[in-house]
Amino acid sequence: MQIELIETFLDLMETRSFNRTAERLNITQSTVSHRVKALEAQFDRKLFTRNKGGTAPTASGLRFLDHARALQRQWHEATRAVENAGTYERSMRLGIQHDLAEAFAGRWLAAVRTDLPAISIYMEADYSIQMNRDLAAGDLDLAILYTPHYLPDLYYERIGEVSYMLVSTSARTVAELRSETYIQAVYSPAFDRAHRLALPQLSAAPLASGQNMAITDLLKTLGGAAYLRGDTARRLSQEGSVFHVEDAPPIAQAVYAATSVRTRHAHQHRRIIGIMEELLTS
Repeated sequence: MQIELIETFLDLMETRSFNRTAERLNITQSTVSHRVKALEAQFDRKLFTRNKGGTAPTASGLRFLDHARALQRQWHEATRAVENAGTYERSMRLGIQHDLAEAFAGRWLAAVRTDLPAISIYMEADYSIQMNRDLAAGDLDLAILYTPHYLPDLYYERIGEVSYMLVSTSARTVAELRSETYIQAVYSPAFDRAHRLALPQLSAAPLASGQNMAITDLLKTLGGAAYLRGDTARRLSQEGSVFHVEDAPPIAQAVYAATSVRTRHAHQHRRIIGIMEELLTS
């Protein structure tokens, strides 16, 4: 398989520009053209049209898109399997939302290593948008995330939720909060929508972040108010660093497990997801 042809095709589907794809892949424009022509020659079909308006996929190109994604994912899976062959039966690459990694990564992987000792694990913490892309490309085998994108060939299931609470370094009620010192938390699009419904007057703050750890540090440094993950909010409240804003509603964030449709029933995947599900409900 000439994977560079597939990856050039997929990048061009995103950029719709031969120049932009050449820049992103660090190759020349003529190389991009050569690869596209080589792929078109294999199908005996045009995959793109180029005119003054830019580059656009043909009907054949659009039909090939899902197959190209699947081929890219399978190639990356095969490459990792061959490269990591050794003392372990297989290797797996796991993704986890930043905030969940902060709270659960150690216990999650400790339980996974106990239950599945023949598997080597690579884990990375990231945001949902990148993990969805990595799953689709085959760079991740499984991810625990906040926002599913329901991409082709991927399977999502809701496995629990985490709660976020509003705390402040000075205010004890919503009425006492000051918009100029409010730090807006944007943990996911769903969280942002719930926040805007609950506290519309605080949905245009001068400072915002999407990571519990970063917002915690901002609160300690700058003061103000923000939504923090429930366990962090309780800990800081017990330490006396913040007050719980008592009349502010908690906001629940759904947690999803995502994997390939082909592997959703695999024993290893079910156990890894099950462990996280148990942690979320404990």
